[in-house]
Amino acid sequence: ENFLQKTCAPFSTNSYDAFISPNTLNLSSFTKLMKKLQEIHPEASRDKIVDALLEVRRNNKGILSGLSINSIAERTSVIL
Repeated sequence: ENFLQKTCAPFSTNSYDAFISPNTLNLSSFTKLMKKLQEIHPEASRDKIVDALLEVRRNNKGILSGLSINSIAERTSVIL
């Protein structure tokens, strides 16, 4: 899953703030991951989940590529 790997624009928690090319963000994987994390952590806001995902990416040398959705969800859950 290559989502959040490299973005041309700064990643924003508000999708209206920045344009991110469909080629740089795998929206299908991102949507699946967000849905999964929202089910696991119903108390967490979308912004808090995205912040945790960005921290997981920072902790993984700036990329999420090569990690499974389950692995990313587990790492994000630890932060949340």
